Order: sequence, then structure tokens, then C-alpha cells
Amino acid sequence: MEREAKLAELQAELERKDAAMRELKERVSKALTGFEGKGLTVVQKDGRIYVSLENKLLFPSGSAAVDKQGREALTSLAKAIQNDKDISILVEGHTDTDKILPGSTYKDNWDLSVARATSVVRILQESSTIQPLRITAAGRSEFVPLDPADKAKNRRIEVILTPDLRSLYNMVTD
Repeated sequence: MEREAKLAELQAELERKDAAMRELKERVSKALTGFEGKGLTVVQKDGRIYVSLENKLLFPSGSAAVDKQGREALTSLAKAIQNDKDISILVEGHTDTDKILPGSTYKDNWDLSVARATSVVRILQESSTIQPLRITAAGRSEFVPLDPADKAKNRRIEVILTPDLRSLYNMVTD
């Protein structure tokens, strides 16, 4: 009987987390409505929310400086998620397979992908009250392509929103 009660409690907690993520996805989608179809998508999968921003929305070629339209999209995103204290934010920079030209500011695609992720993190922080300990900047270089045949699709920033699952873990290990 105690086991069934524990399972019911776990199921209820999982449903609460799932409902909270659905609500967050709706809020993020609503905040970014003007940018969807312009190189931005919002998808919920595997218990996370993935906000994918194509480079054309954010950066000039070979640069980590975010342009005006990209800054607006990131500011809208930051405002939509700033009050979700139990969500961790992973910002991944992705590049295509084109090599960095000699004389560039960046040594290679690893450098460029990390610099772009860091630029996005700074804008998220500057335009909101998001705590720095909730955000991670990461570069994936060219090694996680969406479509090997379409370089433009591979050049992107992924903002991955993940719920804190410690409460579930604690329920299982008690």
C-alpha cells in the first residue's frame, strides 16, 4: 500500500512538472510570436523546451555580435523566463562545417560557437533578472548538425530550458 501511495505521489509530481513545462512553452511561444517563421522555433521534447534561433536572426556571418532583431528576440525570451527560478538555461552555439578563415578573430568553429553562446548569455542577463547560476554557455562547433545537407540550418543557437528535477529525485531516493 505504501508503495502505491509513493507511486501516486511521484505520478502527481511528474504531472505538475509536465504541466509547468507546457505552460512555460506557451508563454515563451507567445513572447516570441513576432519572430516565429523568421528563423525561430519553440519545441517541447524530452521534458525540455528548445528555443532554436537561426544565425540569420542573430549574427552576421563569422561574427558573435548579435544584431538588433536578434537582441529583441532574446530580450523577449529573457523576460518570459526570468521568473521561472527552477528552470536551468543552457545556451548552445552551433556552427556549420565551413572552416574559419585565416586572420579571423576566432581560431576555429569551437571558438566561434562558444563566443556566440556567450554573447547570447550576456544579452539574456542584461535584459532580465535571470540569476547567473541558472545559465550555462556552451559551444558545440559543427558536431551536432540538424541537417548535414543544409549548412544554414546548422548555424544556430539553441536555448534549452530544463526543469529542476531534484524534488523527483528526492522522492525516489527517500
